[in-house]
Amino acid sequence: MPLTSFDFQQARVKQVLFKSRLRSVLYGVREAEASLFSPQENPLGQWLQTVLQPQHGTHPEVRELDRTVQQMLRTGQDLATRYQRGHIEEARTGLDQINTFADRIETLLLSLERGLAVA
Repeated sequence: MPLTSFDFQQARVKQVLFKSRLRSVLYGVREAEASLFSPQENPLGQWLQTVLQPQHGTHPEVRELDRTVQQMLRTGQDLATRYQRGHIEEARTGLDQINTFADRIETLLLSLERGLAVA
């Protein structure tokens, strides 16, 4: 089934959801769950594995997107660990790194969306 602009919009929502959940961990609202940082269980990682890669896994942007998402998840896990160890301000400052990954992901999603001529 061809991808639509709605598919890409869902990916963007999943990314925002990750950032929101991570922020709530770093501000003590929720506990860090392993599934948040697992590419197989994270909603954006799941979307990549089940929707994007099967159809378009050969595109360089898809491989770069996968690498960037994995880096973002690893960095998020590191920030959560820092927070748990009492390095609260250091962890919160690290959210800038997450935003950098998010910006790169958005750029890649836009490139893919345009490159695949999504309806």
